Amino acid sequence: MRLGGVEAGGTKMVFGIGDETGTVLEMKSVATTSPEETIPPILDYFLSQQVEAIGVGSFGPIQVDPDRPNYGAILNTPKTPWKGFEWPRAFAQVGCPVVIETDVNAAVLGEAMYGAAAGLSDCVYVTIGTGIGGGVLAGGNLVHGLLHPEIGHMLVRRNPQDSFAGGCPYHRDCLEGLASGPAVELRWGSKGSALEADHPAWDMEADYLAQMVVNLTLVLSTKRVILGGGVMHQAQLYDKVRDRVREYLAGYIELPSSANTNSSVNASLNGNALPKQHSPEKPSDAFIVPPGLGDLSGLVGALALAARSRIKPPH
Repeated sequence: MRLGGVEAGGTKMVFGIGDETGTVLEMKSVATTSPEETIPPILDYFLSQQVEAIGVGSFGPIQVDPDRPNYGAILNTPKTPWKGFEWPRAFAQVGCPVVIETDVNAAVLGEAMYGAAAGLSDCVYVTIGTGIGGGVLAGGNLVHGLLHPEIGHMLVRRNPQDSFAGGCPYHRDCLEGLASGPAVELRWGSKGSALEADHPAWDMEADYLAQMVVNLTLVLSTKRVILGGGVMHQAQLYDKVRDRVREYLAGYIELPSSANTNSSVNASLNGNALPKQHSPEKPSDAFIVPPGLGDLSGLVGALALAARSRIKPPH
């Protein structure tokens, strides 16, 4: 199958073509400005490609219920030029099915199909960058409901050493308001990329992210948590988060090792064998992991959405 995919982020949009095995054949990107500037080059690209379906993983909040008349519309976003923008209407000229998901739900699907959670029926992908967002796969299905998971806006306990008021325009000191990239910069007066690996910022960041992981583990009983995004380019954060998660769980839940988490995911498209798992020193090393697809999680997930639509129509 020749498929199209769009990872629609708040800073840039990555789009390209690929197939049902998750292989990206070609990719391009444009800056995310306004719909009037950003969409035409993407539309022109797909009009020239003859794709069978297009999967879109978009920033949100976004309407992902295909039974709603505004399916695919961006809702109450702080990116005001995009409020009310409708992805299906934008791509109507292409003449193929267009499947809409959140960018992080697309990413978790990509990771479950071909990446760090291959073979798992239950996993979570969280990106920590300009904002914090999370996608959830439970029982092999992407989680929706009233809207879709909004992990970045969960409430966490304030670190005792933290006097920063929080940067979320809606909730001030929610997770995103305390632990996103902009929150790090506002609190410490410097971008995270400029801070040393042993800066106290990272212990505080790890504390907030560990609280998030513990909450997700207790509520969802998930089998793997994938942490991506620009903030997680600070590689020392992974071990710091793992250590704090073990402290917070206090032995109440036994974290799964890589050897006992490979239950089959029902979204599998191509029947690939599961990747060989390493033997971690601690169970949390296998439970809290970086993205297996690197920066391609969202685009590969969008291709998987498109492939699903050719196997089972989304409506």
